[in-house]
Amino acid sequence: MTAYRPLVFAHRGGADALPEHTLGAYLRALEEGVDGLECDVRLTRDGHLVCFHDRNLSRTSNGRGLVSRRTLAQLDELNYGSWHPGYRGDEEMPDLSRLLTLERLLEAVRDSGRPVRLLIETKHPSVYGAEVERRLVKMLRRFGLAEPKPDDPVQVTVMSFAALALRRIRAQAPGVPTVYLMAGKGRLPFGSRIAGPGIDLVRNRPGLLPAIRAAGHRAYVWTVNEPEDLELVLRHQVDGVITDRPKFVLDHLEQL
Repeated sequence: MTAYRPLVFAHRGGADALPEHTLGAYLRALEEGVDGLECDVRLTRDGHLVCFHDRNLSRTSNGRGLVSRRTLAQLDELNYGSWHPGYRGDEEMPDLSRLLTLERLLEAVRDSGRPVRLLIETKHPSVYGAEVERRLVKMLRRFGLAEPKPDDPVQVTVMSFAALALRRIRAQAPGVPTVYLMAGKGRLPFGSRIAGPGIDLVRNRPGLLPAIRAAGHRAYVWTVNEPEDLELVLRHQVDGVITDRPKFVLDHLEQL
């Protein structure tokens, strides 16, 4: 009998130790041995997909205003690492300060020389609407990832809180798996096969994970950072653990 072990995903690259959504964070997570990476994507004013969570620049950069209102060149002028306690200066680790495009992340994953599962969340609402998914599928096609094969070393899954965004992905790239992210809701929309409940929802609704499993669906839970939360999701044998602390989760799994 095969021992149970969930997939471990570095949330925003492992946002606890290093600045989120920076190449340095993702490379470190890969070195630590994660199964996969998670990122959020937004469209710039000139149509580039960048790895960034918030609508506004102020929390994780030295800029202000909306990501969607800036061009890639304008965004590239900002520092994306100096806000974080793990930042050690541009000279020592320049990959901790530069804006990360999805294209660059895909290149890094492809060049890593190892199997990697990449979870890409499209952020909505967006002023660009369906263009976000259209651009994403176009880029996945460029990298040969829009029609996944079982032996491909890089496997992409698209996630969203917006059911409509996932329908767009299934229409344009039906072979790409999708995850419906759940915060205050507990039912998967038609066509979704993987549930993505937040840990708060899992805590507050003890029957949720058993119901997901009983319906034949998989479950990727976010964001699992505390020991008691990790124990909870492992008891339910979830399929994926999305965490800001990937090394903590990996070390715990090694001890089981």
